[in-house]
Order: sequence, then C-alpha cells, then structure tokens
Amino acid sequence: MRYCEIDPMAAGFFADESADYSERIGRALKEGAEYIHISFDRNILPVVDARSHGCGGGFSYGMGFAFSDDRQDEMIEKYPELADEIRRNAEKYRFFRGVSQNLRRFEGYGEIESSCAMWGGGWAGHSNPDFGRIINLGTDGIREIINKYKKINVDDSDWFYRGCEYTLDAIDTLGRRFHELALEEAAKCDDPADRKRYEAAARAFEVVPKKPAYDFTSACHAFWMIFTFDGTDSPGRFDQYMKRAYEATGDREEMLDILSRLWEAFHDTRTWNLCISGSDENWNDVTNGLSYDILKIAREKKYETPNLTMRVHRNTPDSLWDEAAETLASGIGMPALYNDEVVCPALEKLGIPPRDSHLYCMNGCNQIDIMGKSHMGLEDGEVVFGKCLEFALHDGFDDVKQKFVSLNTGDPRTFTSYEEMELAFMRQLEYMTFLACEAANGCQHTRAIFQPNPLRSCLIEGCLERGIDYRNGGPLYGHGQILAEAIADAGDSLWAIKKLVFTEKKYTMAQLIDALKADFVGYDQLWYDFSHCEKFGNDEEGVDEITARILNRFFTFLKRNRTYRGGVFTGGCSPDDRAAHYGHHIAALPNGKKKCEPLIADCIAAVPGCDMNGPTAVMKSVLKYRHLDAGSGFIYMIKFDKKIFNTPKGKETFKTLAKTFFKEGGQQYTVTVVSPEELLDAKVNPDRHRDLIVRVGGFSGYFVELDEGLQDNVIARSFMEMDG
Repeated sequence: MRYCEIDPMAAGFFADESADYSERIGRALKEGAEYIHISFDRNILPVVDARSHGCGGGFSYGMGFAFSDDRQDEMIEKYPELADEIRRNAEKYRFFRGVSQNLRRFEGYGEIESSCAMWGGGWAGHSNPDFGRIINLGTDGIREIINKYKKINVDDSDWFYRGCEYTLDAIDTLGRRFHELALEEAAKCDDPADRKRYEAAARAFEVVPKKPAYDFTSACHAFWMIFTFDGTDSPGRFDQYMKRAYEATGDREEMLDILSRLWEAFHDTRTWNLCISGSDENWNDVTNGLSYDILKIAREKKYETPNLTMRVHRNTPDSLWDEAAETLASGIGMPALYNDEVVCPALEKLGIPPRDSHLYCMNGCNQIDIMGKSHMGLEDGEVVFGKCLEFALHDGFDDVKQKFVSLNTGDPRTFTSYEEMELAFMRQLEYMTFLACEAANGCQHTRAIFQPNPLRSCLIEGCLERGIDYRNGGPLYGHGQILAEAIADAGDSLWAIKKLVFTEKKYTMAQLIDALKADFVGYDQLWYDFSHCEKFGNDEEGVDEITARILNRFFTFLKRNRTYRGGVFTGGCSPDDRAAHYGHHIAALPNGKKKCEPLIADCIAAVPGCDMNGPTAVMKSVLKYRHLDAGSGFIYMIKFDKKIFNTPKGKETFKTLAKTFFKEGGQQYTVTVVSPEELLDAKVNPDRHRDLIVRVGGFSGYFVELDEGLQDNVIARSFMEMDG
C-alpha cells in the first residue's frame, strides 16, 4: 500500500514539491475529484464530500485546502507501515500554521486576546464566489477567460493558471461522475417521482458543469455541486445569477419542486447568507419572480437557515415589502433588511464604483462583499468597547484576570476633567483596534503565501484577469472588516462619568474606582445613581452624542489601517453569539453592569432593556452614528410581540418604521417576532418550544439551543410597542 493510495489529495499535492502552492493545491483537487465521496442527498441533489474523510486521507478541502490532525492519527493506526511517511508529509504542509501563529502573536497579543478585549485573524473567513460563472459560463467559459489572460500576464504567472486549470479539471471530473451516478440511481429507483428526478439530474450533467445550465433544474444541480465542493458557505445573490435559468424553465411545478428540495439542502448543511433583490447602479429595481418564490418558501419551511437577507431601496416594490412582512410574521427572524441607499454610498467612499457597489451582498452572518469581485467580507477581527473602557478605568489592568495586559493610560483617580477620561478610553480603543488590524494582516499574509485558493480564484473577478490568487490581492476589492462590540455599554458609562463626576460633582473618580473594584458591594447609592443615569437608545442628547463619537472615532481610525489584501479596514457590528461570552469577561462598569454579568449590548442599539421610550427614540439614537462609514453589516435588532405584529395594522406599522429608518440613513434592520410568554416559557420548558426562532447577532437561531446568557439577553430586549 502506497501513501498516495490512501490519501489521493496528497498524491496530487506532493507530485511536484518544487511547484508553487497554488499549482500543487490545484493538482490535489484534480486528483481528489476522482476519489472523493459523491452522492445524491435525500433531496436528490449532488453532494461533494471534499472533507478529509471524503477521499479517505488527511488532506481536505472546504473553503480552503487543509490537513486534519485527527485524520492523521486514524491513518497511522490503520496503516502503521506508512506512519513515517504520513507524519513527514503532514509536517511539510502543517508548518504554515506555526508561521501564522508567529505572525499573529506578537508581544502581548495572547494576553489581550484571552482577556476578550479584541481578536484578529485566525480563520479563513466567508466569501461570495460568483457561482454564476459555473451556471452561466460553464467551465469551458472560464477556460476562455484563462486563455485570454494567460497571453497578457506572461510574467511568471503560469503556475497560477495551471492551478486554476487543474481545479477546472476537478470540477469537470465531478460532473462526469455525477452523470454516471445519476444514471445508476435512476436505474435502480422504484419510486416513479424520484426516478424522474434522477433522470433530470442525468440530463443536467450531460451539459453542466462544462456548458451553461439550460433551465432551473440543471442550474440547481450545477450550483449545488460547486457549492458543496467549495464548502457550503454563502450563496450570495442567488436570485440574480439564477435568473436566466429560472426564466428559461417552462414547468413551474418542476421549478418549485427543486427549489423546495434545495431549501431543505440549505437547512441540512447550515448554509450561510442568501441575498435577494436590490438595485442596479441607476436605481432600477432588480427583483424578479425568484425573489418572491424564495420569500414564500422561507416562510413555508420555517427554518432558521439559510440566513436570508433582502436589499431595499427607493424603488423597492410595495409587493416585495408585503412579502417580507409576511415572512417575518412567520417567526423566523428573516429576511434581514439592508438599505442600498446607505450601503452603496458607503462602499463608494472606499473607491468602489456604483456599477460594482450595487452588486453587494452579505456572507456569513452579515459581512458585506461585492458578489464575485471581492475578498473583504470575512470578519477580520473584533474590538470590545466595554473591555477597552475597563482598561482605561484601571490604567491597563484587567480587573477580571487581575493582571496588567494593556497600555498605561493614566490613573483615573487623578483625572481632573472628563476629557482626560475620554482620552484614556480612546487610547485603549485605538490600541486594541491597531492590534486587531495587525493580527488580521499577519494571518492574511500567511494564508496568501501558504494556502492559496485556485477554486475561488476561478470564481472571483480580478484573479484570472490579473493572474493573482484570491488570497493574495487578486480580487478587485480587498478591504477588511473589524467589528465593534459592547458599544452602548461604553457610551452609557462615559456619559455617567461625565454627568455624575465632572458636571454634577456628586462623586469623585476615586469613589467610582473603589466602587468598581468592589463590584459595587457597599456602594448601593452610587450603583443606583450610575445605573439609573440616562442610557443610549432613548433619544437623550448627552449620552447619544458620546456613544456616536466613540464609534465614529473607531471608524476613522480603522480607515488609516491598510489590509494586506490591498484595501483599508472598515467597521461594523455583528455580534454573532459572542455578546454574552464577552459580558462574562468584562468587569464592573459605570453603567451599572456588575462584574462578569453576561448582559451587554448585542447590536448597535441599547443595552437590552435600557431603551424605555419606544421605537422612534431608539431609531433617533442609532441614527446619530455615521452609518455611511460602516463598511460591514451594522446590526440593528428589534423585537415585536407577534400578537400585534400579526395584524394588518401591525405589519403596516412595521413597514412604516423600517422605511422611515432607512430614509433617515439607517443601514440595516432586523426583526424578531415572538410573544413574551413564549420566551419565558421556553427557558423553563424547552421541549415545548424546539422550533422557537429568534435573532442572535447577525443570524437566526433556535432559542432553546442558545446558552443561558444569550437567552437572558434576548428576553431582556425591549419589545417595540406599536398600535395594533
């Protein structure tokens, strides 16, 4: 037994160790395509298992080429005679991880990251490849692009193109194998309806992926094959690149059947972000029939995935708004709404022209990308404003870990003005932001050298045209995104300090610091006064002005930092499910938060439960931010009682609020529709509410599967009152 026989991807990768990594990875994909496990899932859609166990070895592909340590141990146990070769080849590839860690973990980085003040880099990130290239051009069309630009980029780029060509060979191999498999499955299938579906798949793979899809069924087969081969990431603007095939389908019953089966497959694989509708550069609406069908299937299935988002603008049809309201009323927390009138100008401020800014979509939870033209929506890092304030209040000391981990910005007991306090906070904030950008760039650099991606290079404009890999600056746009967390916690705290210490002089900084150190024990009156000070989210000028200023300063500083990929860093707010986790790592704060309490702001709005003056007041506060500077998703989450929402008047009120928010400059609007009684009962009796869905950061999730801190966070969010 030879090593290459038990790990076919390794056979391709190690065939020529003098070749560039891009070429070697392309060879690995080509070799692996002959052996990796393929199947039709329960929905009779093609599934490519390119993970390590898919072809029997330790090397794998899923959003990037990788090696599994667990598989290495299994292989050694199964093939002890090959143990030395397995270990040697694994080490030859694995070393890039060590380089990556060295680039990220400069002095002090590890301590600060573990304190939950920030993080940067460390993972490959989501992406929005243009799957439409496979559906509407086919691999033959992509080869034409390669042949054109190989003649132009003649300076040492042959290795890059060879890697891409090997990858296209792999895709064609998969298509051939699926054609054969579909014929086999059809021949032995007893169910007439399923046999018909297998026969349709066999016909499709006589054409795709080499040639363009000819109808929606063939397009879905081509899409699902390449989507699973890539790693089941984010479909992006599905209704746009599938439009030609959708409109070429005469049999609507067949079309709805495969869309339904595709939606089941999305759910089975926990597919990420699928985006519908939007505008073109002339503000023409691009909604089509598939956009409506997707909203309908989402509310019929009532799944928490895929993460469905919808773009809106000045010319969005009222009928689409109505469909969105109906889908939200189903309780799935989707679609999340994005405002082209803000997102497109924000991207244009980065130098992206309107013809491309209007192609944006989301990936992952809500990171913004230019469909098939960028590598920038991958969530490069995060900065926790509440922790930065903790460092400023303790002169760089982490009051949870009980050790110094950050900058010395002065003993706050000696501060004689609010401006000194805010300056100390800003210095901590900028330091954490700088570290996040540096760590992200180190990781980007490492992956560009040691983990290129010829598959995505074939599907993102700029790479083939420039002869440069997807991870090394090949895409047209390479901006970065560092996210903000616990914004309102910091704003509320700074305002309380300004008001109670420096304006009213009711307390001294020394008294406040002593109270924070004691976690407010023995300081009941001080805690009451600080915790009951005005809070962000209530249209209060003082606290709103401070909260907006610190976030806008963050945005400004980010844009001074360039990415390795060839752009600048921008900001956003996408807490994912991390809010409660960060709360556990933040000490007592002047807004009344006690040490390690999990409840912190989980979006750009108020700390849950602190917005007391209704939806209009919250919107006014949130609109104080510069939404045009948010180059990533800027999550605004609100909660409606479903008894009120699920009335004609309730839905109209929702649409009025959303449209007003967008008209006044808001970027994003996310809604949870649920009853308060359900939430409380679900925490006590989870088995009764297994299908209860709520918004968590930038995605929808089942409430009973959240940890207790996140459940409490969702429960604490104020219900938006509306006239029913």
